Amino acid sequence: MKMVKTAFSYQVFAGLKSTFWALQNRLARSTINHNNNRPFSIVMPEKVSPIRSVPSHIPTPPYVSTTPGQDACPLNIEIHSQEGINRMKDACHLARKILNLTAEQLKVGMTTDKIDEIVHQLCIDHNVYPSPLGYLGFPKSVCTSVNNVACHGIPDSRPLQDNDIINIDVTVYANGYHGDVSETYLIGNVDERGQTLVETTRQCLMESIALCRPGTRFGEIGRKISEVASSAGFRVIPEFCGHGIGTYFHGLPDIFHIDLGDDAKMQKGMIFTIEPVICDGKPDIKICSDAWTAITKDNSRSAQFEHCIAIVENGAEILTL
Repeated sequence: MKMVKTAFSYQVFAGLKSTFWALQNRLARSTINHNNNRPFSIVMPEKVSPIRSVPSHIPTPPYVSTTPGQDACPLNIEIHSQEGINRMKDACHLARKILNLTAEQLKVGMTTDKIDEIVHQLCIDHNVYPSPLGYLGFPKSVCTSVNNVACHGIPDSRPLQDNDIINIDVTVYANGYHGDVSETYLIGNVDERGQTLVETTRQCLMESIALCRPGTRFGEIGRKISEVASSAGFRVIPEFCGHGIGTYFHGLPDIFHIDLGDDAKMQKGMIFTIEPVICDGKPDIKICSDAWTAITKDNSRSAQFEHCIAIVENGAEILTL
């Protein structure tokens, strides 16, 4: 998910602020839950553990050792060679493997910080760098977005609860390329509406990918996603977009999940992510005090799925299967 924000040195303040905000948010959450009949728990940021280290032998992306957020990417949409696509595929397969291994361990009572620990260790075990760590000051190795958290949730001390839905967004930097994938998972016994939201979001992603091929207008992605979501009674959250990816984490093209009516078209050799965020309520969001966590203003649930795709001669190849 493209992170459109200014640099913020979160790690400088996390230790001082996390306990205070955990207490404040527990109070706010208890008030919210008392005043609604939702079958799920409202989530707010809680205590964040210290930043985990990466062994020095693992290569890091440029933004880790330079100005935060300085993600060197081309000024135009990159057309990748077959070698580049193959290297992207290798990075994407590793990201998928790490996501799958992490998902196998999900259970009620597990904290999202534990998920971060698992992803972080799997990255080290596979000699790859967890791309989110240090990007624009992000303090963790994975994004975990639960229930009303639409995107960019920072793993913390909150344990997963029965009827939660959680998006886990894994990106790894392997052999000079970033592989990026995410899915939303059901925790315990999720109510029917929550299950429908998750399945509809998956459908939004897959039906939009099916349209991708050389000559297709990028806006067709957003048109299809909006059509699928609205037909099931859900809404697209438009603030977040997919993005070009390669040796850089985020670059052109921006992939909007609504149709803005532009005429730009796909070409063979382009690689980008599609990653719609779909909500069961109003699509308005707000950013929490940690400068990252995006929650729905009405505390409705949201779900997200993401694939990296390459535009090939006769369509699109999903690199993160």
